[in-house]
Amino acid sequence: MKKIIVLFILLGILFVSSAQTYEQQSLIPTLKEWLPDKPLEASLSKLQVPYWGKTISIEERGYYHFVEFLLRKSAHFFIFGILATVIYSLLPKHAFRMLTATIITLLFAIGDEYHQSLTGGRTPTVNDVILDMSGAITFLLLLRLLLWVKPKLRKKARIH
Repeated sequence: MKKIIVLFILLGILFVSSAQTYEQQSLIPTLKEWLPDKPLEASLSKLQVPYWGKTISIEERGYYHFVEFLLRKSAHFFIFGILATVIYSLLPKHAFRMLTATIITLLFAIGDEYHQSLTGGRTPTVNDVILDMSGAITFLLLLRLLLWVKPKLRKKARIH
């Protein structure tokens, strides 16, 4: 039951955030308040992120917009990673469980971008779906690795 609640909370977060305009979601005022001294600016200024045919950087966007970009894209990766693991855990055990969780997560990622397209000032992108799925697949692979290693560690602990 808890997993279903977590699933609905995640889907609710995605639905609400996709329905908000960029201005409604802007983190810039909060970042300016919380990071007035621009920590890590020197290190971050060396970072350039190729995205949607552009190179995103502090030089191109400014410190706060670049940090916001990194936070937003990290959120895509982590939320869809968590979503995929929750979906996986809700599925019955079968040979294609990981593939099924990946496909369901992909459908949610596509649906999220479509929902975004209905919101003014928002642009749906295939790149975000790819980023979402990168998080999903990474988390699912880590989960499978953990599920594979855990029994081996237990067995080793019983031997000693």
